[in-house]
Amino acid sequence: MTFNELSAKFSNWAGQARTFQLAVAGIILWAITGPIFHYNATWQLIINTSMTIITLLMVFLIQNTQNRDNVALHIKLDELLRVTQGAQDRLLYLENLDASELKALRKKYEEIGKEASALKRRDPEAEEKTEQA
Repeated sequence: MTFNELSAKFSNWAGQARTFQLAVAGIILWAITGPIFHYNATWQLIINTSMTIITLLMVFLIQNTQNRDNVALHIKLDELLRVTQGAQDRLLYLENLDASELKALRKKYEEIGKEASALKRRDPEAEEKTEQA
């Protein structure tokens, strides 16, 4: 089994309600055993170490899954841009722009959104008219 397959399966398992319930049950069990072990350092160390290891592994596995999902989403959006008549082809390469270029482009699209919103408030049927044209 490859790392990608393992991370996808583990991420799916980790995201289920049953897994969350299991984690809560483990924490409750740990808390109940506190008085039994007189809240000693070993008792605290067990939970701290366990949670640190689990968290570290989860970060890598979830990041791997998110990276693959992000790439797939970009491919889908790129395809939509490619086949949409009138779309700007330069938008296919946004991930290659630096932060200042992205910020400027975002500002441009915010202005377009504000103009469209203002137009719609003035003429609620304007959107239908532009779609029909």
